[in-house]
Amino acid sequence: MKRELPVYNIEGTDFIVDVASLQLCEKANPENVIPLFDMQDVGDGYVFDYSPKEKNIPRLFSDDTDVTTVKIPELVQLDPVGMAEKYGYSVHEVQGKTDFALMVDQQVLGRRLMGQLPTVDIAGHTFYVDITMDMLRPKDDFVSNGIVFKQIDHYYDDDKEAYVIPYNPKKHEFQELDYENITAIPKDLIVISFPHEIALDPVGFNRKGGWDETDGLKLKNIKSHFEAKIIDWKETGIEQTIKENIKKQQQSKQGDQSRKTGNRHRKGPKL
Repeated sequence: MKRELPVYNIEGTDFIVDVASLQLCEKANPENVIPLFDMQDVGDGYVFDYSPKEKNIPRLFSDDTDVTTVKIPELVQLDPVGMAEKYGYSVHEVQGKTDFALMVDQQVLGRRLMGQLPTVDIAGHTFYVDITMDMLRPKDDFVSNGIVFKQIDHYYDDDKEAYVIPYNPKKHEFQELDYENITAIPKDLIVISFPHEIALDPVGFNRKGGWDETDGLKLKNIKSHFEAKIIDWKETGIEQTIKENIKKQQQSKQGDQSRKTGNRHRKGPKL
């Protein structure tokens, strides 16, 4: 039997507390939702501007003048059963805990704050996520250039929320392709995919940006290890680029040949 979710009333309107999706959902109009991460996290709850007219956070150019500031309790108080189920605790265990304690892996966070860098396994080799050096730094390979984030920013795929890059597994480094002239899939390269550095090391990313070390961890959480995905070249669209380049080169050769033939005709017969 499906559990009946708790309801929280805001300015006369009932909202269902949807812990699974981390949002408040208007009971009478389920499509009207207020995501948790559109609110301001104040430690012991969440604060946001609320429009009774829109029954939501007011739109950017809203003409509603009857806007009020609302503070709701933490989710663990609003729905302890749901939070216990979502994060693998008993209801008894979540008593007295904060949302942050439940939503963020405290052991991993503790090790990161003590200086342990996250790692990424790329085709069997370990890389350190070194935000200070702006790179994925290969372990025990001091000759490799590694993977420098500023060199691969144009390879970030918004839809996949990940970098998708050509990688040399022998040299343990990113290797750029010559897309204007490539005519065959490189035999010594593979394609790999891994998350943005804000997901790989949110603590390091926050430090570099000058924000609080734990800012946004409820949204991103924190992990100590990742594994890059190996992508088939066929999924990258490179085959189409290769076909176009081959066609372009063939047309160029034909044009050169025509010009040579034309030059011979213009010279006329030999005397």
